[in-house]
Amino acid sequence: MAAFTTHTPCQATPLHPNIKILTQNANTKTVHKATSSLHHYSSISSLFSQTKSTLFSNSGSGSSWLRHNPLHDDASSGSGSRQGPIYSVFRTKPAEVASVEDLFEFICSGPLVDKMGLTQEKVAESIDKWLFYGSKLCRLFQLDELYLTTPQKARFYHYYIPVFVWCEDQISQHASKFKDGEEIPPLVIGFSAPQGCGKTTLVFALDYLFRITGRNSATLSIDDFYLTAGGQAELREQNPGNTLLELRGNAGSHDLPFSVETLTALSKLTKEGMKMKLPRYDKSAYSGRGDRADSSTWPEVEGPLTVVLYEGWMLGFKPLANEVVKAVDPQLEIVNKNLEAYYDAWDKFIKAWIVIKIQDPSCVYQWRLQAEIAMRQAGKPGMSDEEVKDFVSRYLPAYKAYLPTLYSEGPNGSHPNHLLLIEIDEARNPIFGI
Repeated sequence: MAAFTTHTPCQATPLHPNIKILTQNANTKTVHKATSSLHHYSSISSLFSQTKSTLFSNSGSGSSWLRHNPLHDDASSGSGSRQGPIYSVFRTKPAEVASVEDLFEFICSGPLVDKMGLTQEKVAESIDKWLFYGSKLCRLFQLDELYLTTPQKARFYHYYIPVFVWCEDQISQHASKFKDGEEIPPLVIGFSAPQGCGKTTLVFALDYLFRITGRNSATLSIDDFYLTAGGQAELREQNPGNTLLELRGNAGSHDLPFSVETLTALSKLTKEGMKMKLPRYDKSAYSGRGDRADSSTWPEVEGPLTVVLYEGWMLGFKPLANEVVKAVDPQLEIVNKNLEAYYDAWDKFIKAWIVIKIQDPSCVYQWRLQAEIAMRQAGKPGMSDEEVKDFVSRYLPAYKAYLPTLYSEGPNGSHPNHLLLIEIDEARNPIFGI
């Protein structure tokens, strides 16, 4: 894990004259603290060189907020992050002093601020942290912080950073339940979100922020627990004619005992020097049918772990009455039965939840198509339009059946105080929808 570096303002950099915006929104003491943070932070080129290669494959493909520039192939970092494309937007004219006069108001205008119970005063008091995180994310994604576009600002200051602040608060609440001297197991935060909506990139950004602030984190996906190729073949044989179980994806296609074993082991990673490997799945194996990756390629994480970021498209889905799922698709009946075992295997380990809500499940098809087109343009093998349609069609019945309950009641076993529900638009940005 990269070492945490303490950053101090560069004394040679003058305060921006437009900092007056902060004085209109907070008291003098807070203003002094907040404005001092608007100096440039010192270089993190050394840290960035260690972490820039850990971007997830396919993450953000087709997104308008970043210009795609794939530089690296898939791999894994020590924290379990998947490596992939680097995004780059560099200025083509001489640098000018960045305008920050609207940044405070921009942050406060975000759709998640009220949802998280943040007031303008609270944001002003912690503005140094927001700017620190924003500066780091700019360097992570190779964006010029002097020339962020509105979509880029929104992605960082309306989405990634507010979610990170929420996660930090959940971790503090979790730690407060333990007495001094007690070992504190890592908090498992579940991210339930449809495919293609940007959850993998979100998790990557959060993992990065945890690591640069000196906290060990691990990332997992439900994909990492798919059955082996042999297990998938047995599943197909046991369910002839059921297209929902013909390929990996739906409930029944995961190795649940392996999930329990892994999540239990992670919960015990509480001491320095303790290590374990995180499983990974190779989706390219067997002509795309996939298989569990060789354990020699699995990334290693070290204790003490602070947080486990666990993401998946069907995390938190609750079994429904048979007549409900059969009305959506008769093939869902066996999937619904399989889902009964998933609470004990997955959801009971998750103590805080982030649910990303989409307005229309058909967005999944468009997002997946964008990702495959981007892969083909980058010279990587990608599915054809028809293959994408077939692929997504195997997930849509579950979306139609289970998403309404997920959005109205929350994930299986969740508590309202430990649940953040975020509605996003077709551009994958949070909106004032909930």
